[in-house]
Amino acid sequence: MTLGAAVIPATAFAAGAPTTAAADPAPTPRSLAVAAADKAATSGFDVLAKGPSERYDRGQVTPWVGGLYSIAYQRTYRGLPVVGGDAVVLADGKGRVRAASSATKAKIAVATTARVSAAAAERTSRAQLPTVQEAQAPRLVVRVAGDRARLAWETVLTGATRTAPSHLHVWVDALTGKVLGTQDDVRAGSGTSKWNGPSPLSIDTTASGGSYSLRDPNRPGLTCADYSTGSVFTKSTDSWGTGNPTSKETGCVDAMWGAQKEWNMLRDWLGRNGHDGNGRSWPVKVGLNDVNAYWDGSSISIGHNNANEWIAAMDVTAHEFGHGIDQYTPGGANNEAGLGEGTGDIFGALTEAYANEPAPYDTPGDYLVGEMINLVGQGPIRNMYDPSKLGDPNCWSSAIPSTEVHAAAGPLNHWFYLLAEGSNPGGGKPSSPTCNSSTVTGIGIQNAGKVFYGGMLLKTSGMTYKKYRTATLTAAKNLDATCALFTRTKAAWDAVSVPAQTADPTCSGTPGQDFSMSVTPATGSVDPGASATATVATTTTSGSAQTVALTATGAPAGVTVSFSPASVTSGSSSTMTVATTSSAVPGTYTITVQGDGVAHHTAQYTLTVKGAGGCTATQVISNGGFESGTSPWTGDTGAIGTFSGQSAHSGTRYAWLAGYGYAATDTVNQTVTVPAGCTRATLKYWLHVDTAESGSTVYDTFQVKVNGTAKQSYSNANAAGGYTERSLDLSPYLGQQVTLTFTATEDASLQTSFVVDDATLTTS
Repeated sequence: MTLGAAVIPATAFAAGAPTTAAADPAPTPRSLAVAAADKAATSGFDVLAKGPSERYDRGQVTPWVGGLYSIAYQRTYRGLPVVGGDAVVLADGKGRVRAASSATKAKIAVATTARVSAAAAERTSRAQLPTVQEAQAPRLVVRVAGDRARLAWETVLTGATRTAPSHLHVWVDALTGKVLGTQDDVRAGSGTSKWNGPSPLSIDTTASGGSYSLRDPNRPGLTCADYSTGSVFTKSTDSWGTGNPTSKETGCVDAMWGAQKEWNMLRDWLGRNGHDGNGRSWPVKVGLNDVNAYWDGSSISIGHNNANEWIAAMDVTAHEFGHGIDQYTPGGANNEAGLGEGTGDIFGALTEAYANEPAPYDTPGDYLVGEMINLVGQGPIRNMYDPSKLGDPNCWSSAIPSTEVHAAAGPLNHWFYLLAEGSNPGGGKPSSPTCNSSTVTGIGIQNAGKVFYGGMLLKTSGMTYKKYRTATLTAAKNLDATCALFTRTKAAWDAVSVPAQTADPTCSGTPGQDFSMSVTPATGSVDPGASATATVATTTTSGSAQTVALTATGAPAGVTVSFSPASVTSGSSSTMTVATTSSAVPGTYTITVQGDGVAHHTAQYTLTVKGAGGCTATQVISNGGFESGTSPWTGDTGAIGTFSGQSAHSGTRYAWLAGYGYAATDTVNQTVTVPAGCTRATLKYWLHVDTAESGSTVYDTFQVKVNGTAKQSYSNANAAGGYTERSLDLSPYLGQQVTLTFTATEDASLQTSFVVDDATLTTS
């Protein structure tokens, strides 16, 4: 079995403004962490440096242990998504930035007008997959690979290779029409059960209307269905399975048990809220006619072994869900060979340890993968304490990136065993060889899981073994100020031959002096001869306060930068003045602010010197009040008009989106050109939300999209009497044609109405 299929949708971490909610009466640890991370991203702090046409949009916020939060960001360039340009910030509940990582250091400067049409790019993309069942509309992106940026069309194809299902991303150069690269996200990969026990197992099911179903009421999204029909198993009693391994129902008992144990392990050991990090899980289907199991981006499919027994053993189930966890952590799962499969194996081992089943079931501590299911009649398929016993490499080398992905998991699995158990753990646990003949002392599997998961929360796209070394060392340092975890994590990496990196942190056992810095506002626009000011704020993040000297580089001719005061004690602020002369050349410039003390950090300020004559304000949305019929709006224009039950903000007409009380989506669009020559473009509109829902749980949503990418979101939780003016900064789209979309999506019950009126898009 080539355990572990993973289909990762490109939008897994799509950027967009978070759902707006009422302000808390006092800052929460989460809000303080997010605010600090946002300042770091906006200010281009250290590795988050960016160009003047780039911005970071916040994505998922994931709580970790010890009051730490992982905050993911997606980069855009002139409004286009940057594939391979993501970043992540680790911040604490006191509002201190603890670490940051970025997928690339590339300076992006590409044309944003495609010469190759979307249709031509789709035809080229389709040729890359033998069987295409569906093709998503191509989207224009900037793709960064090897620190080189290119304008590209990204097409996502669903279909099959000659041997397996496929969810293929294809990037076609938007200027030349050549294929730049591909990424196939599919990686092969109370009841009476077969593999778990002792029976009867207690599994969470749902009772409704006198019947029961394999639908978990406590873990939203977790169900088990027949692969052939797609129907969730239902019966009149709450007793499931027979112990017969060829029974799909029995396979579902195993799958539900394993998934529920993994969910609990994530909660109790790692501080994660559900499989997806947002309190939800994914469905399982048993009955795949293949000697394999797959994660397809939204569900798990369980196949059979050579004896036609369904293979939903705990380590198999947890492995497949592990692919989902990999996808739903920062950076997604587009990683170097072996890392995805090793991640699945690690989550399998963690779940076995948490469940702590007795023999002869899936017992903890063996660190074998697939030993229960005997996939092809030859026992386990991977060995974590000594991968070489099954022909896989124990040690990292330059050959690993081109090694078959399951074999390439060997060094990561080996590292995890050494970190958890050590090289000579005793107590009946197997010894593990080291690549440098060292002796390694373990930290226990629960702590090892925290270190590895902490590294996952610092992932960026294109993760490598070397980057994982840096990420897990950073996680270990933040988990334990004594450096004990750090030292053993480092020893385990050394023992599998992953070399030290210049980005690796150091740890001395006593808190070192460190600080972070930000610039607010991070942008400014002036006429020649005028000046702008900004606040440079510093925060002590470790140890005692230090003196920080402030300087700036990157100012063009005719521009000077000064600070008052020129030096601050970390925790204090300085006023930065950017002064221009009448001879300053119009344009946009990135000024790097440097803070030098015991530590050294940088932040950025983007200065725009206006051209002669300044900017003429222009409003470009037509019929934004909907008073002149429906043109030029497109989409569900039947939502535009005057209706009983709602009223306009001004005039008599508006766009009433959703409000049906059943599953539906309404969308209205308008394509406009945002004029160049100004420095700011702002979308404003008035929104009224009323709902029959109650509480703060999000059921129905409203989004503002730009060129198909969500930029702002509200929900039934934002219901209020009357209209509220909303605004969205569209400055990155100056000089471009964009399609603006208002869309509302309603679930199956209880109405929520999203009423839009008086939309404007004004440059200034």
